[in-house]
Amino acid sequence: MILDIVIVLVKIWFVLILVLNMAAALMWSERKQSAVMQDRIGANRANIFGIKALGFVNIMADAVKMIVKEDWVPPKAHKTLHALAPIAAFFPVILAFAVIPFAGPLHLGTREIPLQVLNINMGILFVFAFASLTVYGLILAGWSSNNKFSMLGGIRGCSQMISYELVVGLAVVGIFMVFGTLQLDSIVRQQNQLLFGFLPKWGIVVQPLGFLLFLPAALAETKRVPFDLPEGESEIIGFNTEYSSMKFGMFFMGEFMEVTLAAALLTTLFFGGYNIPYLYNGDPVMGFQFPWGGTWLLPQILVVIFQFCSFMFKLVFFCWFQQLVRWTLPRFRYDQLMNLSWKQLLPLTLANILVTGLVMTLVK
Repeated sequence: MILDIVIVLVKIWFVLILVLNMAAALMWSERKQSAVMQDRIGANRANIFGIKALGFVNIMADAVKMIVKEDWVPPKAHKTLHALAPIAAFFPVILAFAVIPFAGPLHLGTREIPLQVLNINMGILFVFAFASLTVYGLILAGWSSNNKFSMLGGIRGCSQMISYELVVGLAVVGIFMVFGTLQLDSIVRQQNQLLFGFLPKWGIVVQPLGFLLFLPAALAETKRVPFDLPEGESEIIGFNTEYSSMKFGMFFMGEFMEVTLAAALLTTLFFGGYNIPYLYNGDPVMGFQFPWGGTWLLPQILVVIFQFCSFMFKLVFFCWFQQLVRWTLPRFRYDQLMNLSWKQLLPLTLANILVTGLVMTLVK
């Protein structure tokens, strides 16, 4: 019993460290990637005893600045809700990571330890439930600030997130139909199967349209360019206009954690999760089993390390891709944003579900 509690606490600590450090690293890579794309040097002024560390010191300087900066609250704001809004936008995103499997199970004697904090049979619904709570942070921030520009940003964010959450949910229905479960670990394990004896059964292979629909909807859920209308980075209209200090820092960190969550879902649902093609973790093979009949057995701990590295590589790739999109595409107009969701993506998600059901019926 005590060992079980210790294992859970260690996994919680590991996920928290991983997510928070990914958010910090994305702050740095956001600046450096944009600088490279725009032929600039990027953040390079802050230093510790002359050490700039390629701009990493700027991240620590930003953190110190937000911690010591004055926490100013508008005189006519609703102070309680103004303080609760960044919490509502920050913590649900962390909780959503609890069901993401980042490697195959670790076997210690007769004990099998799943390398995810919470392994439940409704995992993806758990993610959607907590991720959708962040909309309350937006609308509370906009309304409680008692600022018409903040309120407009909150309304934009609320309508945008509700619209695209529908597309996100329906885009993955085909995945559930193909794999027959909502449990993320089970979905990942099934993606290690082979189609036609050689092709990994990844989500993008069995649901290519679902991936193409999920990707823009997930980008819209992160509220970043070209879907940044709730924040209005180049305007004074934004739900967090009246925030400073660590309250603004929580919104800022929450945004990068949403980027990481979107990358984790893309990896888990469509790109095999932690799987490496032909690498298995369990009976009868613990290592590589190739389609042509060769087998390369490996120690189980080494397999788990390979799987974790595979998950992190895919995660970092999709974080990089989202930043690439953010610094490449211009912002949509608001009517274009809504038309894309309701008139284009939504009908296609419904068609994808219909076609998936028809194909599965014919195949059976």
